Amino acid sequence: MARLHLQPGRERTVLRRHPWIFAGSVARLEGRARPGDTVDVVAADGTVIARAAWSPESQIRARVWSLDAEAAVDHAFFKRKVAESVARRATHPMLSAQDGVRLIHGESDGLPGVIADRYGAVVVVQLTSAGADKWRDAIVAGLVQATGCVAVYERSDSEVRRLEGLEPRAGLAYGELPADGLQIVENGVRMEVDVVGGHKTGFYLDQRDNRKLTGELARDRRILNCFCYTGGFSLQALAGGASSVLSIDSSGPALATAARNLALNPQLDASRADWCEDDVFEALRGLNAEGRKFDLIILDPPKFAPSAAHAERAARAYKDINLFGFRLLAPGGILMTYSCSGGIGLEMFQKIVASAAGDAGVDARILHRLAAAPDHPVGLAVPEGEYLKGLAIQVG
Repeated sequence: MARLHLQPGRERTVLRRHPWIFAGSVARLEGRARPGDTVDVVAADGTVIARAAWSPESQIRARVWSLDAEAAVDHAFFKRKVAESVARRATHPMLSAQDGVRLIHGESDGLPGVIADRYGAVVVVQLTSAGADKWRDAIVAGLVQATGCVAVYERSDSEVRRLEGLEPRAGLAYGELPADGLQIVENGVRMEVDVVGGHKTGFYLDQRDNRKLTGELARDRRILNCFCYTGGFSLQALAGGASSVLSIDSSGPALATAARNLALNPQLDASRADWCEDDVFEALRGLNAEGRKFDLIILDPPKFAPSAAHAERAARAYKDINLFGFRLLAPGGILMTYSCSGGIGLEMFQKIVASAAGDAGVDARILHRLAAAPDHPVGLAVPEGEYLKGLAIQVG
């Protein structure tokens, strides 16, 4: 096995359980290793401190599999780690009744580069690191064994794979998808899930609890849902008794899916829902010019800052949409605003939103800090990445 020697002092980060080893921490690679191969991680004093996956194309040169220097990183290792991750969700009381659950959340479950989501009897897996890609067969087999699913569909089509020297890949890894499509029920609302062409793995499971909160706040309120995608927030608002829901997205196909989702729920009053295909920034400007007001506004944009290098430009975009959000709120209204950008931390995001409130001239206070659902954990010592952060803010 090849040995990855660290620069003096760089072992401290690994011993504190941070699983990433950056290029600047590497002194040399002793021996030969192909992308994804397991290597011994060696401190400057010669002590083997971990076993990790080698990734020569990435600035993250290695991702730690285990701090046990004697651990056998083999098929049994991955099947065991997958089973442990699935079991953790199975015993969580908030997840037991959910059709859609994240089963593996990368580093937080000790499986860097591995994402797996379950939608009913189908599991979608996304492999974004060289190490995860190398052990694809073991991970898929572990998912089938741990869940009894009828199909595993791979959505390893994220651009981040190119940073690892990997080509995008998508398709069936096991079984067959249901011929009549895939649906889940989330907090009483039925939704289509497109695991083949939808965003991420087909659905944004991390927002489950925040969609539920939206429904709880929605009664008799005029709702504006921006970047609505397939209507998850919108339908929960209707279920909660909203007086009206205006949903905006730039994607016609996403809005068509949203309309089908509404039709799947005949208990909801479709006459209270309007769908608008438009650029959200332009739509917000137009609504402001019309003098429109709303009682609850949801801003859930795509990531504006995939890395810290994009943070400044992203901050301007977040400032703009939140400024218009505040201007469109009626007195006593609530803004639910989110960011999933890895380059924007919670502290920075809160400062951006506070600046927007100040420029809008509104008296605002935080009602809730909004986090991802419990099946999307962020470990104490692992990278936060593109984790969900959000704020529910009420204006005076």
